[in-house]
Amino acid sequence: MIIQSKKVWIADQFTPAQLELEDGIIKEIYPYNEKEVTKDYGDLRILPGFIDIHCHGAYGFDTNDANPEGLRKWAKGIVDEGVTSFLATTLTQSEEVLTNAVSNVAKVVEEGYEGAEILGIHFEGPYLNKAHKGAQPEEYCVKPNIEQFKRYQKAAHGLIKYITMAVENDEDYALTKYCSQNNVVVSIGHSNATYEQAVQAYAHGARSMTHVYNAMTPFTHRANGLVGGALRIRNMYGEIICDGNHSTLAALNNFFTSKGPDYSIMITDSLMCKGFPVGTKFDFGGQEVVIYPDGSAHLVEAGNLAGSTLNVNKGLKILIEDALVPVNYAINACTSNPARCLHVDDRKGTIGVGYDADLVVLDRDYEVVQTYCKGIGQK
Repeated sequence: MIIQSKKVWIADQFTPAQLELEDGIIKEIYPYNEKEVTKDYGDLRILPGFIDIHCHGAYGFDTNDANPEGLRKWAKGIVDEGVTSFLATTLTQSEEVLTNAVSNVAKVVEEGYEGAEILGIHFEGPYLNKAHKGAQPEEYCVKPNIEQFKRYQKAAHGLIKYITMAVENDEDYALTKYCSQNNVVVSIGHSNATYEQAVQAYAHGARSMTHVYNAMTPFTHRANGLVGGALRIRNMYGEIICDGNHSTLAALNNFFTSKGPDYSIMITDSLMCKGFPVGTKFDFGGQEVVIYPDGSAHLVEAGNLAGSTLNVNKGLKILIEDALVPVNYAINACTSNPARCLHVDDRKGTIGVGYDADLVVLDRDYEVVQTYCKGIGQK
């Protein structure tokens, strides 16, 4: 199959090109109009497929549900927003619930599914600080424990690729070091750490920060906090929810301006309520959440933000059109940057010969016209 467009995202720019897709990879790239094509997308933009490294669920399913068919439905459905790979993300709960959750992801990966590729698991909690628990259930927040984490990783068949933790509770940065030495990306989040502790965590292997600005110590000019660490440690990745609700447009612009083009990561932090209408209520980790008119999800009782129903293509539009983030910064945040953070950038996140044929075709209003997962059209 050969597809073409006058706007293919190659080398940080849109360029006219043809892409030959075969056996799940981009076999060859030709100049525009050189070969007979299977599909001509004209002026529509072709980007690398989006990678969402922090999403809890959608369409009524949550990773903690440990429901195989729910996970399969999710993987198949999110291609509609251009996502071609993702990390199934857990929520703090009991060891039994989390063990079942990660075991379910492993089961689905091994037995097979359709749609976006499950790159692994984002283990958000239970090693969080209660002071910044957000929507996470406080009673299950515990201190980092290597032996317990090993049990989780065994149940996951090695699929835990990314972990959020409050590093200030990690004695001697023991779990931070263990994970970083065993191919698990450590992300600081739901944390009361100081700026100085963030620097120490980086020195011990932490390489990312979870939903920057949210559930972490804020920046002031005399106590810089984790937000200050996210802005100052230039080669520390930083996730950020780009729905315009979790952070203002000005805050988004400030973050991307500080990080540059290579270390920002757009996430949705989407909940099981994604795909449902305003006012819909769900149980989220034992707490009731409701969808607000702006698409955000809030705890019914406390009223605070619990997550989002954001689609990645919508987040891209917000970054470029509303937050006025440079185009390459915004595109990299949902393609090459998460791929590099997860060490899958040898096959994901870039349009190039030999890379997975994961692509998304967008119209002028950022709506998804077509998604290709390893060369297979999804619409």
